[in-house]
Amino acid sequence: MAVGLGLVERVMLTTLTTVPCCTFFFINVTMLFTLRSKLVFRETSRYILLYNLLFADTAQMALSQLLYILSIGRIMLTYPVCGTLVMLANITNEVSPLTLVVMSLERYVAVCYPLRHAAIITIRNTAVAIIVIWAFCSLNVLVRIILLLNFPFQDLESLQMNSFCSTLVMFLVPVAAHYDKVYICFLFISAGTAVISSYIGVIVAARSASTDKASARKARNTLLLHLVQLGLSLLSTMHNPLLIAISKIVTRIVLVRIQNVFYVFIIILPRCLSALIYGLRDQTIRPVLVYYLCCRLKLSVAPTKADVSP
Repeated sequence: MAVGLGLVERVMLTTLTTVPCCTFFFINVTMLFTLRSKLVFRETSRYILLYNLLFADTAQMALSQLLYILSIGRIMLTYPVCGTLVMLANITNEVSPLTLVVMSLERYVAVCYPLRHAAIITIRNTAVAIIVIWAFCSLNVLVRIILLLNFPFQDLESLQMNSFCSTLVMFLVPVAAHYDKVYICFLFISAGTAVISSYIGVIVAARSASTDKASARKARNTLLLHLVQLGLSLLSTMHNPLLIAISKIVTRIVLVRIQNVFYVFIIILPRCLSALIYGLRDQTIRPVLVYYLCCRLKLSVAPTKADVSP
């Protein structure tokens, strides 16, 4: 990433990316702390799912920034170390869209089956769903590791890498790159279908006379936000293909600068949107989040009625 850049420009680029990342990281960590600070957050399924989403986004942000700093600092890693970082980044990147699917289904059940919501969306079922999400993503990483074993590492003079660590570099065999494309397409088509289906179900339910119109409208808006978040997650997976396409028409220096812009707006910024969206929209979270963001300063925040609806 830093090839062709002078020291001053590398320092400037590092500063321009690290400052926003640290700011977003602080907001996300504060949001995570907020979601563990009150009993209502710890015992409500939608907040538990939100915590899982934020945790994955925050971990992905930290790993992405670490790989960025290693690259801009021209630090070469070994294949095992790079592989570990890339696999962890892949897991956290894939947890987000699957968590959004479960959150969408939870809102669908809340609107379409309100009388059965408490029986279906329990703390135990939510925990099981989160475990299944992480297990599924870990299984996918295990498959990628097995594919990498086909690479003849024993023929290398050293395990030291000759290029900067990134996801693209770890596609050491062609089948790994093909598998990644198929898996990403399957993941986002499935997730998109689930979210859109939930949205349509809520719209249909909203026309029913027995449905709470206000609750249905809020759930519809929440599902729209989930769809936007899913689109941003998909955009982040298209980061590397976009750069490959642009690299064919611009110089190396221009590509590096474009890559830094993409990194902030495609990789880092979407990872903070969940905290901002829910922190500002949710009437239960907002006063607590503002309280902690302001370092527990006593502000004149009007008491807010605990509302766990979307």
